[in-house]
Amino acid sequence: MINLVSFNVNGLRAAQRKGFLAWLDAARPDALGVQETKCHPEQLDDELRQPAGYHTFWASAERKGYSGVALYSRREPQSVQIGLGLPEYDREGRTIVADYGDFVLLTAYFPNGSRDHSRVAFKMAYKEAFLDFCDDLRAQGRSVVFCGDVNTSHREIDLARPRQNKNTTGFLPLEREWLDRVTARGYVDTFRALYPEQQGAYSWWTSIGDARSRNVGWRLDYFFVSEDLRPTIHDAAIHPDVTGSDHCPVSLTLDL
Repeated sequence: MINLVSFNVNGLRAAQRKGFLAWLDAARPDALGVQETKCHPEQLDDELRQPAGYHTFWASAERKGYSGVALYSRREPQSVQIGLGLPEYDREGRTIVADYGDFVLLTAYFPNGSRDHSRVAFKMAYKEAFLDFCDDLRAQGRSVVFCGDVNTSHREIDLARPRQNKNTTGFLPLEREWLDRVTARGYVDTFRALYPEQQGAYSWWTSIGDARSRNVGWRLDYFFVSEDLRPTIHDAAIHPDVTGSDHCPVSLTLDL
């Protein structure tokens, strides 16, 4: 079994102050994709930059305190690529690609479309580039796992108030249609594969109005696998009991 976790920490240094390392030590995932680190590794203390038992890899944004992803891995990947090889996205520190032999793991922080929708076009362009990258891997015969904060709820079941948010970025028709194409191209939403009708399963809550305690949330964080890995899906879960961020971790266990 291999246990994979994805967690948007909304600032890794802030998460450290809220118990991130204690959680990591207790959870002990085989690989952890972290999004929205908002840091460069040289800004971190040794314990956070290189926890005992983990190899770590970093994609940081040029802009300080913004975006950023990291990978904590107990097993050293065969190779790691920082970014998609496209400067317009890579300068924002959005993607890490790790080759484990049995599969290629991508951890990604998809752009937010912004409240005024000013970044929706950029978000959709990143989504297309990301999916093309995954399709290229599959064309090479590779098995693909991708995880992260996709910043989109797919279906009405995936957010508490779909009707009120139909014109909100994160639930716009074109954003959701991209996820339709992801699944149509043979990528499996691992949580929905196991729990197709489960309601109230959210991974992000606004900090306004006690939304988390009332579970008025959105499912924005995912694990997808290429169709060939569907038989290996052992478990997929959302962990709202884990605090320290406005998101919670999501996990995937594969029986390889």
